[in-house]
Amino acid sequence: MSSNTEVETEVVRPVKQKKLKPARKQVKPGDVVKQDTPQTGKEYNIWYNKWAGGDREDSYSNKTKSQTRCNIKRDAGLTRANTTGMRYCCLFFARGCCPYGWECEYLHMLPDPATAMPDSSKDCFARDKFSDYRDDMGGVGTFTRQNRTLYVGRIKETGVGTETEEIVMRHFKDWGEIEKIRVLQYRSVAFVTYVSEHHAQFAKEAMACQSLDNDEILNVRWATEDPNPTSKVAEKRRLEEIGQEAIRAKMDPRIVDAMRAVKALEEGHVLDENGGFEDGDGEMEDETEQDERGGKRRRIDEQEEALPPPEPASGGLLSADTLEGLRYFSEIRRRQGGVQAPTSVAKVKVQAPSAGLGLADYGSDDED
Repeated sequence: MSSNTEVETEVVRPVKQKKLKPARKQVKPGDVVKQDTPQTGKEYNIWYNKWAGGDREDSYSNKTKSQTRCNIKRDAGLTRANTTGMRYCCLFFARGCCPYGWECEYLHMLPDPATAMPDSSKDCFARDKFSDYRDDMGGVGTFTRQNRTLYVGRIKETGVGTETEEIVMRHFKDWGEIEKIRVLQYRSVAFVTYVSEHHAQFAKEAMACQSLDNDEILNVRWATEDPNPTSKVAEKRRLEEIGQEAIRAKMDPRIVDAMRAVKALEEGHVLDENGGFEDGDGEMEDETEQDERGGKRRRIDEQEEALPPPEPASGGLLSADTLEGLRYFSEIRRRQGGVQAPTSVAKVKVQAPSAGLGLADYGSDDED
């Protein structure tokens, strides 16, 4: 009696990835009217982009709202940079006023945090960084510090801190993954920290002189270093992990395996096929057990170093180890045969003196 069994096979179809469309032209030539900085002084400072001797650059009267704004979902697309291999983003695309579209020589998309920039002394827009920040914490920034936090001023608060935080999150999350947001209530100030420094650079240009929900004009600058000790320790640990990952990615796996093998031989362990350590019974040890064993070994060494020197033997001034060493050297001298020590060198008796004897009771082997 035979029975037919049907085997159902599930057809797995490849997932089609959405292809990027060519980048659109954000504006037409001539749509954006160039606005010069109002003259409030006698000399024009090209570094700070203002008139020296007049009002401050951060004065509200000198700030005008940006005429364009980037819409990353609608404006992002392919350009010539995707073919030529250019890794830098278009500055005018971030500001929402690039008239070239798909003909642009720079990327019209957010920077990829997983891809390192060709030059660490430049930002994501290929602008040269400087050795220090400007006095007003504006401009490109510095190459001596990795800054991921933006200072956002002139926010019109709604009265509730959480609601203001949600508004800031909604407007700034389009430019990259946000790590944390802190709003200083009743000060109209917020600090936005991104996971990637490149996203912070892009967001600074994209949100400069823009508005949130209350038609304000934002003042976006680089934030100063956080004085909180906990934040400093966390940032230092994060930079160390990034450096370790970069070194690990550049190293040859064969060199890593050789170093692990040498370390295992020095510590008396046995490496298994997967590169892990085995204990004396042949059982595997994970990294946690290895760390615990190393920690215990270090603690034992520290305890041994902290111990006081061994006490002398009862009834004498010399310890048992010292007496044993003296017996050893005495036996070597006795076996040398005719070699006689100089008479000027006194030989210490190896027998432990009694408790009542002093240093004067020690003599030489010669009767004279």
